[in-house]
Amino acid sequence: MLHVLAVLAAAVLFGTTGTSQALGPEGTTPLSIGVMRMVIGGTGLALIAFALAARHAKRPGAAPRPSLGVRPVALMTLTGLCLAVYQPLFFLGTERNGVAVGTVVALGSAPILAGLLEWAITRRMPTPTWMAATALATLGVVLLGAGGSAGDTGGTDPIGLLGSVGAGATFAIIANAQRRLLDEGWDPFTVVGGMGASSAAIAAVGLPFVDLAWLGTTSGLAMALWLGIATISIAYVLFTWGLSGLTAATAATLTLGEPLTASVLGIVVLGERLSTLALVGLVVLAAGLALLAWGSRAPRDPVPFAVEG
Repeated sequence: MLHVLAVLAAAVLFGTTGTSQALGPEGTTPLSIGVMRMVIGGTGLALIAFALAARHAKRPGAAPRPSLGVRPVALMTLTGLCLAVYQPLFFLGTERNGVAVGTVVALGSAPILAGLLEWAITRRMPTPTWMAATALATLGVVLLGAGGSAGDTGGTDPIGLLGSVGAGATFAIIANAQRRLLDEGWDPFTVVGGMGASSAAIAAVGLPFVDLAWLGTTSGLAMALWLGIATISIAYVLFTWGLSGLTAATAATLTLGEPLTASVLGIVVLGERLSTLALVGLVVLAAGLALLAWGSRAPRDPVPFAVEG
C-alpha cells in the first residue's frame, strides 16, 4: 500500500504543474519553462537519487549492485530522453487542441500504452482489476476533458493529437524501462538518478536557444524551483520507488491522479468553474483510482518479465 501512496503522491506533485505555470510571471514560453524545469529538476533528481542509492548500498544485507554494462546505461539514458521529450510533445498537443483535450489524450493514453507495452514485453495480460480500474479512470479523464472544453467548436488537430499520444507513449516507455531495470536488480534510486542526469544533460543543450529573462524575477525563480525540485526531483523519486512494488501498468494508471489534482487546484486556487459533466468525470476518475489502490494491496508477481527465448 505504501508503494501505491508513493505513486499517488508523485501524481499530486505532477498535477501542480499547470497551476504553477498559471501563477508564474509573464514572458514565459512552454519551451523555456520546460527546458529550465528539466535542467533544475533533472540535476536535483540525480543528486537526491544517487545520494539515496549510495546510502541504500551501505545498508546491512543490501543486494550487490549489478554490473554497469551497455544495456542498463542504454535503458537509463532512454528514460532520460523520454523525460526530456515528453514536455515539447505535451505542449504541442495542448497548443494545437487546447489544454483540456491535449491533457486528456496524453494522460489518458499513458496507462493504456503502458499496459500494452508491458504485455508485449512480458507476454502476460494485465489483471482484470487493472483493466476495470483503467477503463473507469480513463472514462473519468475523458468526461473531465469533454466537460472542460464544451465551448470549443474547432476540430481536433491531427498533429496535436500525435503530440499528445507521443507524450503518453514516452511516459509508458519510462515506466516499462524502469520496471525492467528494477527487475534486473538495480535499486530504484540508481535507476531514477540515471534518468535525471541524462534528462538534465539533454535539456541543457537547449538553454542557449530559449529566453530565460523571466528567471530573474522572484516569481519566475520560485516557479522554476518548484517545477524542477518538487514536480521532477521529488516526484520521480517517489514514483520510481513506488514502481518497485507495482507493475508498470498499475503505476501508470495511478498517475491519472494528476488531472484530478490539476482540476481541484484549478477550482480552488485559480477560480475555474467546471461543468456538471466535468464534475462527474472527477468522481468517476477518483473511483477508478480507488479501485486500483484497493486491487493493488496484494504483492506484485516476483517474476514480472517472462524469460525471452
